Amino acid sequence: MNLNNVTMDLSAVSKKQYPDTSMPEFAMAGRSNVGKSSLINRVLNRRKFARVSQTPGKTATINFYNIDDKIHLVDLPGYGYAKVSDKERLKWANMIDEYLSEREQLVAVILLVDLRHKPTDDDVTMMNWIKGNGFSPIVIGTKYDKLKPSQREASLELVRATLGLTDADVFIPFSAVTGYGRDEIIEILEEACDYAESTKRD
Repeated sequence: MNLNNVTMDLSAVSKKQYPDTSMPEFAMAGRSNVGKSSLINRVLNRRKFARVSQTPGKTATINFYNIDDKIHLVDLPGYGYAKVSDKERLKWANMIDEYLSEREQLVAVILLVDLRHKPTDDDVTMMNWIKGNGFSPIVIGTKYDKLKPSQREASLELVRATLGLTDADVFIPFSAVTGYGRDEIIEILEEACDYAESTKRD
């Protein structure tokens, strides 16, 4: 998988606008300001490929990033931002639910949580949806660099306990600033891509 061959295919607000491809899709879910755009930029080694908003809650579309015509990395709108109106939050929730519930190309949902804080009720709800729909949990703890070394293990344990993660679940601490955890994220994407390719051949 060539990470230098990436494009932003399109932004969608409904299933009628989703790309018409059979490529496996990895959706990234998380609260507003959790760092999804920063993660995309770091993983793809592009400084401003995914726009990082200074105002949380601005991503109001589902964005499809094409990696080497092999997979789509799908950035879902962030949830839980208090300054958005109830009507807007409901619209985004319906948009996310429609994608997660109906998109056949979806092979994994990656949940991003901010390691500086305990996962919220919304995070727990998303994790329960992931498990309840047969997906293997993949959790990325963002902003690892903002924790003091003495805080890190306790923070990781709090996330594991709150989300009910086991040793078999994937949980990667990540920093968009230092790149810590980037190789592990790429490895997950490549393994899933290889699996999808082998399934197609079969």
